[in-house]
Amino acid sequence: MPASPRQPSTPRPSRRKLATEDYRALGAFRQALRRFMAFSETGSRDLGLTPQQHQALLAIRAHPDSAPMTVSELARVLLVKNHSALGLVDRLVERELLKRAPSPLDRRRVELTLTDLGRRKLETISRNNLGQLQSSLPVFTDLMHALEQLELPTPDLKALEGDPQDTSSAPARRARRKTP
Repeated sequence: MPASPRQPSTPRPSRRKLATEDYRALGAFRQALRRFMAFSETGSRDLGLTPQQHQALLAIRAHPDSAPMTVSELARVLLVKNHSALGLVDRLVERELLKRAPSPLDRRRVELTLTDLGRRKLETISRNNLGQLQSSLPVFTDLMHALEQLELPTPDLKALEGDPQDTSSAPARRARRKTP
């Protein structure tokens, strides 16, 4: 069962009533998202990957830290439990798409890096996906225009993901939030 992201605070409503154009922009955006997801999943399968394997390779390659991604970080990014991420990593290592090694700084941590084969497959899928996204640019432009008209507050994305710098356990983070 996927882990749930933290719920954002309730956004305050816009001062204006939603117009037909707002609904059309939102509907077109949702359709573009679904079309993109279907396109991406087909592209993954065409190269012999499951969509989740592709997402894992992408998450590892896109990892912003200078240190390689760990299994627990992968689980957090994919919104899955650690044991599910570990099973996914096992399958990717078995297929020679991923390497794992103990961290030289902390042997308890397992670092993940893509193999040459993993990088090549990811690049093929990513090039195709970027082309598909480029073809959807007018939909995104319309949505951005609709959002600008609404004057809604920007959601706190850190609250949705959790602080990537905070590697402590969830109970410890909750305890710190409760203390004055």
